[in-house]
Amino acid sequence: MGSSDRLPPLNAMRAFETVARKLSFARAAEELHVTKAAVAQQVRLLEQEIGAPLVERSGRGLALTESGAAGAAGLAEAFSTLARAVRAMREAKGRRFLVINSSASFAATWLVGRIGRFKALHPEIDVLLDANPTEDSLESSTTDALVRWGAGDFPGLATTLLFKENVFPVCAPDLANGHSPLRSPQDLSRHTLLHLEWSSAYSSWPTWSDWLKAAGARDVEARHGVWFNNMAMAIRAAAQGQGVALTSFAIAADELAGGRLVAPFSISVETPFGYYFLCRPEEAGKSRIKALREFLVEEAARSAAAPA
Repeated sequence: MGSSDRLPPLNAMRAFETVARKLSFARAAEELHVTKAAVAQQVRLLEQEIGAPLVERSGRGLALTESGAAGAAGLAEAFSTLARAVRAMREAKGRRFLVINSSASFAATWLVGRIGRFKALHPEIDVLLDANPTEDSLESSTTDALVRWGAGDFPGLATTLLFKENVFPVCAPDLANGHSPLRSPQDLSRHTLLHLEWSSAYSSWPTWSDWLKAAGARDVEARHGVWFNNMAMAIRAAAQGQGVALTSFAIAADELAGGRLVAPFSISVETPFGYYFLCRPEEAGKSRIKALREFLVEEAARSAAAPA
């Protein structure tokens, strides 16, 4: 293989393929579950490898350059081929995984603790939990179902609501009842606020400013603290007593039920968003898909009914 045929890093090609499809660094970052800066860095790395710009600003958005357009479709096809090849290897000797795709945060904080129960109820179904959300459209044959956060508008897909999102503060019990107890929202002025630096194609995650305004806490500095780009990390920091995080019940249900987190205030900020189970309409009635959907709906209801 000559130097001109040497392949650039796979992560750089994946980042560019996603940007080319979304024409947005922010939406690409959401799909790949990394930061916008990380996506931009990978695209720049690929541009250096290619020796030409691949994307350029066009008004308020992005456009592909001639070089970028020349390779975008081929990369998309290549990644689809790779996905099919991996699926074929996993299904060798007749083994057929039920593949459910979700964000890493939701997988870590909610799905992982329940998949074992699903397997126990359905021992004949082998499940693959894929926490690399790259197939929003389910056009690839490698994914059977998705769990996605949004407003419920997922055109062309069979959609079932699991959770609605209401955002509220959580912290470790020792912090809530410690040296500076949290009795009112104003008491947050003596604590570290844990922030989530993340946004989606729909909206940004509600901020501490949003919650403090709803709570009527006027003298709490909402911009300082520690920032995370992954909710699972923010929840872990809160459970360790490092500060107070804003989260939703869908994410914090197990930590609240287990007593590792408490919700010191009853005030929450409602959002129009939630977590949805998605599948192809023509497959919604398949026994495996139906079993998974019904199981997750039941688990979501059980979580919501659990005492906080």
